[in-house]
Order: sequence, then structure tokens, then C-alpha cells
Amino acid sequence: MSKILIVGTAYPYRGGIAAFNERLARQFQEEGDEVEIWTFTLQYPNFLFPGKTQYSTDPAPESLNIKRVVNSVNPFNWLKVGRKINQGHYDKVVFAYWMSFFAPCYGMMARRIKTAQRIALIHNMMPHEGSLVDKLLTPYFVKSMDGFVALSQSVVGEVGRLDKRGKPKAWAPHPIYDHYGPREPRETALQHLGLDEGYRYLLFFGLVRAYKGLDWLIEAFADERLAAYPLKLIVAGEFYDDKAPYLEKIQSLGLQDRIIVDDRFVPDGQVKDYFNAADIVVQPYKSATQSGVTQVAYHFEKPMLVTNVGGLDEIVPNGKVGYAVNPDPKSIADALVDFFANQREAEFIANIAVEKQKYSWSRMSTTIKNVLK
Repeated sequence: MSKILIVGTAYPYRGGIAAFNERLARQFQEEGDEVEIWTFTLQYPNFLFPGKTQYSTDPAPESLNIKRVVNSVNPFNWLKVGRKINQGHYDKVVFAYWMSFFAPCYGMMARRIKTAQRIALIHNMMPHEGSLVDKLLTPYFVKSMDGFVALSQSVVGEVGRLDKRGKPKAWAPHPIYDHYGPREPRETALQHLGLDEGYRYLLFFGLVRAYKGLDWLIEAFADERLAAYPLKLIVAGEFYDDKAPYLEKIQSLGLQDRIIVDDRFVPDGQVKDYFNAADIVVQPYKSATQSGVTQVAYHFEKPMLVTNVGGLDEIVPNGKVGYAVNPDPKSIADALVDFFANQREAEFIANIAVEKQKYSWSRMSTTIKNVLK
């Protein structure tokens, strides 16, 4: 049994990284480990946060030891927390890292730790929309870690370019998000959402940012070949970019009756309805490392379309569980036409049931425990 501390976002904060940390803590608990999560008293100053709220509207997760300890912008807090970690006699401290904003905070805390292994769990090493500041801050964090676990092989490569000391590195694919509820009949989900059962539905899910390529998907969806099918596109997620250009594109292409825009952060309890209702989940990203959306789709056994950028095609084998296509609107449209014209859904779903077995939480926990011997 190990005593493990996870440092990173968790309840009462919302989002995919928080969900990941909480699910990982449960996995460690199931394996007999003693686990705590130390999350933020302040995560982002409000003026830096692009969304409506940082906080979850869901109930607090049960049976998890979550403490609000870390202030992301107060160096005196970082020193204090580092000392407090030493006093806790942890075996491993796992820093859940996804953006360089947290590099100074994590790095200074980690430099105070003398009694535990310091392991970086890397979701994204360098941001999709990076700047000079990112290039300056990220190496500071990398130097403060003893070892690294990444969620895609491409991120392992990024870490290797920053780590000049050859520290241990490993990767484990993003496990399946299996906590959003059960698979249910499509008709039930459509009723919950108030959607017409006479249509087939494409789903774009998650926060809307420029690198996620929603503009490409809108252009692809205007392809006249797709207009021959009773299709609608659901965009379910809060816009972190200006929504107006997307709505203008929808209007200019005459798609306002075929695209449903639900501009909000979808609470955990409603995620299942969107995925159970969808025929295919589309992620037309312009850049990426990995994505939690694919792992929600795997849980609900939904075919996927991704672009072959970053590590997405590591997770979605082309032609097996969906499509990994070139990052452009025509390639996206071609794949969607193939999916509906050739009725690929049943074939892909059968393959998903097999492929999803690769993405266990035990593989992730074992990788974290073994990256440093």
C-alpha cells in the first residue's frame, strides 16, 4: 500500500481534469492505497477565466478526501504547501499538469518536497495556443519533477525535448470515463433532450475553442452530400471563444435548422443523454495531444471521427472504431458521408466493445506507480 497525494483541480471545480483526478483517486483507493487530493483555494483569478463559472453544480463526490489547500497565485502559499507535503510522509506526489499557468506554483511546491517521489501526470505539455510565456514557464516545472507519465506518446516526445537530464518517462492512454452514467436506448436520450427521433445526430461535445475546429465541422456539415440524409449536428459545450463567428457561419451556410447549439457547460448528470443520443461523435481538432471526449465516447460505445493530429489517431484506429482523417473540412465531410451512406455504425460499435478494453484505469495507476522504481 502506498500513500499518494494528487495535486490538481478537483471538486468544487468542474471540468475534465477534475473528473480525471477524482476517478484516478478512486482507482488508487480500489487498489488499497491511501489517497488525498489537494486542490485549489483559488484556481484561476476570475479575470483570467474565459467561461461563466469555474465551479461545479453537481453534488460533491462521495468517499474522496479532497482538501482545498493550494493558491495558484500566491508564492508564500506554495512554500507553505511544500513544507506541509513533507510533513505528510507521502510516498508519491502526483502533479496533474495541463497548462503552464500552474508551472510556477507546482514547480516551487515540488522543490520543497524532500520525502516523496515527484511525478508529473501530463495531460498537455505545451498548450495548443502557446506563447513565449509558455516556453519560459514550462521548463521550470519539468526541472522540478523526478519522473513523468503522459497520456499520449506525442506528449512523451514533448517532455523529452524539455527534459535535459533523461528522467524516467512513460505513457498510458487516457482511461475511459466510466462515471457519467449507463448506456441507455437512443430513444430515451432523445426524449430527455426533446429531440426528434426522425433524425440522426452528430455530436460535437466540450468547450469550444479555436483549436477544436468547430468551424471546420460546420463547413463540412454544409456538404451537399450530407444534406441528402436526415441529419442534425449538436454542439454541446460552453464557448470559450467568441460565439458570433460560428453563428454567422451557420447562418451564411443556411444551416440554422440543422445545427443545435447548446452553449453551456453540461453537468455530469446530463452528459449521458448527449452521448446516448448521438450516432457519431466528431472531434475535428486542428491540434491536440489526447482528449477525454474520446474516452467518454468509448464508454457509451459511440463511433468517433477525429483528425489525425497529436495523439488522437493513437486512440481512434481509422476504419475500426471510426475515422482518423486529415485535418480539413473535405476530409471530415468525406468520412461522414461514408459513415451514413455505408451504414458503418454497427461494425464500428462491435469493434469499440473490444478496443475499449485497452483503456483501463488500472493501467494508468500501474504506470504511475512504476515510472520510478
